[in-house]
Amino acid sequence: MQHHVRPAGTPPTNGYSHAVSFAGPMLVISGQVPLDAEGRLVGYDDCAEQTRQVFRNLEAVLAAAGATMGDVVKLTVFLTTMADLAGFRSVRDEFVDPQRPPASSLVQVSGLVHPAFRIEIEAIAALRPPVE
Repeated sequence: MQHHVRPAGTPPTNGYSHAVSFAGPMLVISGQVPLDAEGRLVGYDDCAEQTRQVFRNLEAVLAAAGATMGDVVKLTVFLTTMADLAGFRSVRDEFVDPQRPPASSLVQVSGLVHPAFRIEIEAIAALRPPVE
């Protein structure tokens, strides 16, 4: 896996790579929302807590496939308000290696599947070949 954080001629980044290249199998993770393992909403009116739960859910899905956040090559983030951007970035940086951040897109949406959800994140991860 190679992270192209800021190739020559590209603008500065804030917690993401412009591109990540890899070879081998990949894992595509559906959008994760701020529900815990029992299906309860976490952080009703707190984007940071919702974001933390979403990343915990991503970690659980990755672990089930034998991967970690370090294997994530692309994040797509959906926020219902850009007022939550700083809170999202702060929590993201707890889970993502700032030296090897994934490629990323962030989109403001008018709403998510549940009106209390403030964030949803989907991911693509590069899986390591099994050790034989």
